[in-house]
Amino acid sequence: MAADPVDIARTLIRCPSVTPEEGGALAFLAELLDKAGFSVHRVKLTAPDTPDIENLYARFGTKGPNFCFAGHTDVVPPGDEAHWRFPPFEGAIQDGMLHGRGAVDMKGGVAASVAAALDLLADQNGTLPGSISFLITGDEEGPAINGTEKLLRWLADRDERIDHCVLGEPSSRAALGDMVKIGRRGSLSGTLTVHGKQGHVGYPHLAENPIRGMVRLLDSLMAEPLDAGTTHFQASNLEVVTVDVGNPAYNVIPAEAVARFNVRFNELWMPATLKAEIGRRLRAAAGNEVRWSIDFVERASDSFLTRPGAFVDLVTASIEEATGRKPELSTTGGTSDARFIKDYCPVIEFGPVGASMHQTDEAVPVAELHALTRVYRGILERYFATFGR
Repeated sequence: MAADPVDIARTLIRCPSVTPEEGGALAFLAELLDKAGFSVHRVKLTAPDTPDIENLYARFGTKGPNFCFAGHTDVVPPGDEAHWRFPPFEGAIQDGMLHGRGAVDMKGGVAASVAAALDLLADQNGTLPGSISFLITGDEEGPAINGTEKLLRWLADRDERIDHCVLGEPSSRAALGDMVKIGRRGSLSGTLTVHGKQGHVGYPHLAENPIRGMVRLLDSLMAEPLDAGTTHFQASNLEVVTVDVGNPAYNVIPAEAVARFNVRFNELWMPATLKAEIGRRLRAAAGNEVRWSIDFVERASDSFLTRPGAFVDLVTASIEEATGRKPELSTTGGTSDARFIKDYCPVIEFGPVGASMHQTDEAVPVAELHALTRVYRGILERYFATFGR
């Protein structure tokens, strides 16, 4: 019988794998893939001051090309379970919907990819002109320190190569197949501090109000666009997310003002060049009148783009065949573990409709999981027909 993505997804949902807990999800996948003939590795990764994380890498075959499905089995906390229609780790099915934490993000996508791979291997009697692998982390929803990034380095240290990858994050917008992610904007965060001198509002000449300087500097960052966008990317955008002086009094000029910001940027920038441009704007606006300092968050992520070509074409053709929709090639949204994978191979994101991810009563249509499995099966068939040796 064909592997059932719904049964696989239900079993995964019943594993309470809230980051950093493995919850039995990777153990289940390891057993399932091992029985199907995959070489399975459970890899525990560690770092100081962070929780240990269980990860999984499994591969069927030893020769190239190596097509990889990537994903994660960790989920965000369910919140108050009393607010859920069904218990979040029950995997209930009603009215054609599979309910539970991770149904969309992203145990449903993992289940569909596993079912597609097992179906193909069964039909091909275990013979492939290449390899199929799974790279599954338990640290995507957490700090992402002991997960995909380190697991990829672990593979590289073993001379293990991945040639192309599909990441099953929920990428569809309103209907399965309407959008596929071929890239992501980069992300850079920072904290800007304007230094003043505290004093009484009745004697402003004896103080230095940092809020005046902060307004001036923030205007310099936001008044002019960073760029006009590119063929595949929106214009880069800087958003100030908080401005704070920590001052409860009406009669005190504060000593400093602090603003935090984030920039989502396209391929015209790198973190280093973007930092330089932000510094240039701040220096020009401050002159010799505003005292300021800036700290950037260390873990900035680069933008990336998997350019249209044979790989993108075979993915979009498989989506259109299974869903009847020609997907929009998109680079919108936040970050994902694709930001790590892109350093090793071309990567595309395609998965379920993401409307209910992270919400109470997260759920995915059963029919959507079956359709997604057909998409992934089509991708595998076209991939080995195109790149197989």
